[in-house]
Amino acid sequence: MNQSILNAFTVDVEDYFHVSAFSKNIRFEEWKDRELRVVANTHRILDLLDHFQVKATFFVLGWVAEHRPFLIRDIQRAGHEIGSHSYRHELVYNMTPEDFRDDLLVSCKILEDITGERITAYRAPSFSITEKSLWALDILIEEGITLDSSIFPVRHDIYGIPDAQTDTHLIERANGAIWECPGTVCSMFGRNTAVGGGGYFRILPSQWTFSQLEKLNSRQNRPFMFYIHPWEVDPDQPRIPSSWKSYLRHYTNLKKTESRLRQLLERFRFDSLSSLVPEEASKSSPPIVIAG
Repeated sequence: MNQSILNAFTVDVEDYFHVSAFSKNIRFEEWKDRELRVVANTHRILDLLDHFQVKATFFVLGWVAEHRPFLIRDIQRAGHEIGSHSYRHELVYNMTPEDFRDDLLVSCKILEDITGERITAYRAPSFSITEKSLWALDILIEEGITLDSSIFPVRHDIYGIPDAQTDTHLIERANGAIWECPGTVCSMFGRNTAVGGGGYFRILPSQWTFSQLEKLNSRQNRPFMFYIHPWEVDPDQPRIPSSWKSYLRHYTNLKKTESRLRQLLERFRFDSLSSLVPEEASKSSPPIVIAG
């Protein structure tokens, strides 16, 4: 294993009822009536990262930050990078450009007011910047986002651009440029296969996952990007009626997630997502002066 390579550890801070698969079952207006479990679950991940002395990037849902601002301050005090995960967790390709911009600005304003720092990193809900929503990159650039992690180079029923570039790269658009840190894939039988995060991390055999990640580090000398959600370390979360596919993806192996995370953190070196881009592109903007 190549222990000299730093990989990126990322967390999408959302609760169990925020996921896209349940959007037809639980409307946005009903979120306030649900039991919030995101604070305790996020702290479980924070404790793990602290134990292994790892700094990570936390993409925070604006709604969560609005309702539990102290959680965002806890993340910040622990020294982690904070980015936007939107405000309402709507799939980008289901939004108009105007609605997307508004959602982005609201989420960033909430996070900036809490942290006193510019928000320059973004991840779309369910990696939903696809071929039909690439216009979102232009809006991200216009609004000062310099680092995106919303494109997954796979074929999937909800997200993905199968032929997208698989390593961290600079995307040039007509109105500027933005760094893209895509979802991690390995090559299997001539096609990209997702590895290292979310349901893939829980459902696929852990030894296969670790072997593929080790190949990326050791054989290809490449870092990978790992992602997880706080609800994935919560096997006791309420069950929400859904399709068999959504049920399988969401609830499989929740009891095993935390132990697998420990193994992952023991085997690999991690840092925040900005560690994967050139140093000059990851420098933090100066703090915001907040009136009052």
